Amino acid sequence: MARAFDSADDGRPVAWHRGLCYTRGDFRLAVAAWAERFAADSHPRYGLYCQDAYPFAVLLFALWQAGKQVWLAANNRPDTGALLESEDCRLLGDWPAQGLSGPDFKAISTEASGATDAQAPEPACFSRPWTAWRAWASGTDRQPPDLALFTSGSTGVAKPIFKSQRQLWREVAGLEAQWGGLLGACRVAGTVGHQHIYGLLFRVLWPLAAGRGFISETALDAAGLPERVCWIASPAHLKRLDAESCWAKIAGFPAVFSSGGPLAAAAAECLARQTGLAALEIYGSSETGGIAWRRFPDNGWRLFAGLTLSPDGELSSPYLPDAEPYPLDDALAWRADGCFELMGRRDRIVKIEEKRLSLTELEQCLLAGGWLAEAVALPISGRRDAVAVAGVLSATGHRLMLGDGRKALIAELREGLLRHFEAVLLPRRWLFFSTLPETSAGKPDVPSLRRWLVSDDRLPLPRQVRWSGDSAELTLKIPADLRYFADHFPRFAILPGVVQLAWVEYYGRLLFGFVVPFRSLEAIKFVQPIRPDSELQLNLTWRAAAGRLGFEFRDADRAYSSGRLIQAEA
Repeated sequence: MARAFDSADDGRPVAWHRGLCYTRGDFRLAVAAWAERFAADSHPRYGLYCQDAYPFAVLLFALWQAGKQVWLAANNRPDTGALLESEDCRLLGDWPAQGLSGPDFKAISTEASGATDAQAPEPACFSRPWTAWRAWASGTDRQPPDLALFTSGSTGVAKPIFKSQRQLWREVAGLEAQWGGLLGACRVAGTVGHQHIYGLLFRVLWPLAAGRGFISETALDAAGLPERVCWIASPAHLKRLDAESCWAKIAGFPAVFSSGGPLAAAAAECLARQTGLAALEIYGSSETGGIAWRRFPDNGWRLFAGLTLSPDGELSSPYLPDAEPYPLDDALAWRADGCFELMGRRDRIVKIEEKRLSLTELEQCLLAGGWLAEAVALPISGRRDAVAVAGVLSATGHRLMLGDGRKALIAELREGLLRHFEAVLLPRRWLFFSTLPETSAGKPDVPSLRRWLVSDDRLPLPRQVRWSGDSAELTLKIPADLRYFADHFPRFAILPGVVQLAWVEYYGRLLFGFVVPFRSLEAIKFVQPIRPDSELQLNLTWRAAAGRLGFEFRDADRAYSSGRLIQAEA
């Protein structure tokens, strides 16, 4: 690994970004120039977000070079920026213009801010990022600058998880020792973001340390990639590969990695059958770093070298901040060969009507029944505590829904659960998606699912959500006990038009993630009154470039209302 930090060989490619190849010399020049700029600023903490990996790497190393603390945000939404600013972070990178604070770093140059040879820093400065990493590797630097992964847990509350650069170096060295020979001199591309620990290590730091060039943009489609690429993917992406996917191209990759959650057996089997490749799955977390790996068809997880795990799940790892054992949230089942299998999270035990329920076990039973391809169970509060399930139908479940209807499908799901659970513990709310909402790390977006499943007398009950790209179809039940019907009107209750518009905006935000408010309405038509206990379809069409959200409430026979909401200018 020492050659990875040698200041020689400046012609070696580091990254391919927006159609250009950037060499090690370009990278070191850009880092040095930006580091000089940051060093002149006394502010100690920066919130960094970049869409592409190469500008991200330049700014990350420059901030470290200048002795700054770097906080990585999972997204660049205004609320996230506000939270980082409340932590005294200066925002840097691809943030909305109105969210920037401090110096204007919006126009990021990855070519040393346009420095000419005459303007460039002294050559001795160029190797300082690599010199620093050499020091951390040799153990002479005991206080490297910090990194904070600003990420949301299962509660949806963002929190910082601190890492030293020594921890990151050790993990990178471990990855190269484990798989460096397999990858050789390939390029690296990824479907996952680099703002999370998995993408940060696998898409940026590991390639930089090992001398492999990486592709800066997110690479969702394998067809556009070079012939020999290590693909850093997520279970969510791999499960969507289908008959139209570029299997021949993928078959030539030296490795496909997957992390962020267990890869579904059907997706792993499909990848192996179509390409002859078995995905390398990584088990770990932001707090722990990588813990173990496995390769289809073996379901057992193997610990990385240098890590130990007690029978009850106490982890000791060089990737942790200290020598204290770290208790894992997952229950483990150990095998005779020293591997272990995951049995679900320990902390997903809830009480329903004073009875304990494992949400993980409930999800596993639902999947075992064959009607659902994915399932997420969540507790909800209302007049009584209950469980809600968001799921994606399997092909079998889809056929049952089309043939016999929603009630028949739910009856089958409940019948399967009754073999394992008391009736009081069975889900009381069901919502079927074409695709579950996901975080940028490819995991189910639990905070978003909570908003879909919330019990509120101001909202309808979503029954089914089908969406793709910029269009969506929602099936909504309009409960008779909504707060709006009592006074509008007492003898002939109808849903107010302003409430319909509020629902359009609410579900539009959940689906399409826009943040700019609407300023006007266009072509609004209220054709038929919406009555209590109706079941309607809400069709939404989002035109991001124009800032227009089109809608139509309708049933099988007629339209009830339609129009467009127009955004204010950003």
